[in-house]
Amino acid sequence: MAKGIASIGECMLELSGQTGPDWRMGFAGDTFNTLWALHALSPDRPATYVSAFGDDPFSRDQIAFLAENGIGVGNSPVIADARPGLYAITLTGAERAFTYWRSDAAARQLASDPAALAKSLENKALVYFSGITLAILDEAARKTLLTAIVAARAAGSLVAFDPNYRPRLWPSREIAQAAINDALAVCDIALPTFPDEQMLFGDPTPQATAERLGKLTGEVVVKNGEQPALIALNGALQTVDAVHVAAPVDTTGAGDSFNGGYLAARVAGHAPADAARRAHKVAAAVVQVRGALAPFETLRMAFDS
Repeated sequence: MAKGIASIGECMLELSGQTGPDWRMGFAGDTFNTLWALHALSPDRPATYVSAFGDDPFSRDQIAFLAENGIGVGNSPVIADARPGLYAITLTGAERAFTYWRSDAAARQLASDPAALAKSLENKALVYFSGITLAILDEAARKTLLTAIVAARAAGSLVAFDPNYRPRLWPSREIAQAAINDALAVCDIALPTFPDEQMLFGDPTPQATAERLGKLTGEVVVKNGEQPALIALNGALQTVDAVHVAAPVDTTGAGDSFNGGYLAARVAGHAPADAARRAHKVAAAVVQVRGALAPFETLRMAFDS
C-alpha cells in the first residue's frame, strides 16, 4: 500500500528581514511550505519534493537542507548551470510583501524529463501541486505535468491542488483560468483562497467559489484568512471558524501550512471539518514565527491541541 507523499513545485531561497540591516536566508516556496507541514505532521510517510535543481552551491545547500529534514527529491533533474529562484520578504507590521528574482530558476524545468517526473510520483498516497507550479511552466510542460499526475491518480494517489493565483506569473488571466480548470479536473481535493478566486474568476462570495469548484472536484476547502473556511463535500456546505491570533508576527506561509495541516489530517483518516479545525490551528502557529517554516514541534503541538 502506497504511503509516501509528494509535493511538486519550486523551492526558493528566502530572504527575511530581521531587526536592523541584516537578512536571514532560508528555503521556502508555496508547495514546499505545504510539504514541510505535511512531513512534520505525517512523519511515518516518506516525503518527496519534486522539482528541478541547479548545480550551483545554493542548489546543493537546498538539497542538503531537505535531506537534513527527512525530505527526498525523488528523480528530480539537476540542470547544468541553473540556480534556484530567490525572493525577499518585507513586512509592514505582520503583513508581508514579496520581491522576486525567479525568471531563470531551475524549477521551471521540473517537467523536462517526463520519465523522471513519473518515477518521482510512483507509489504515493498523496500528490500535491499548485497554480504556482503550473505558472512557472510553459504550456507543453504543464501538459507533461498533468499527464504524470493523471497517471499517479489512476494508480491510486489522492491528488490535492491549491489554485494559488499570482497574476504576475501568468501571461494572461484567460491562460491562468484555463490551466487552473484543467488541474481542478484531475484532482480530488481543492484548497483555494477566496480573494485569489475573486480576482481570477470574479466570484462574489466564498460560497460561489465552493459551488463553482465543486462541479469539478469532489472536496473543496475555501480559505479566507481569519474568516471561516468553507468546506464543500459532494454538494454539502459547512463552515469551520478560523483561530484568531491577536498579534501575528509574520503571515508568510499561513495558507500553505493550513493546506499541510488539512491534508495531513485527511490522509490520517480525519473528517473534513476536523481536518479544517486542525489546519486552522497549524496556520495560527505559523503566523507567530518569522518566515514560512515553523519548527516541526511547533506544528505538531498545534495540530494535536
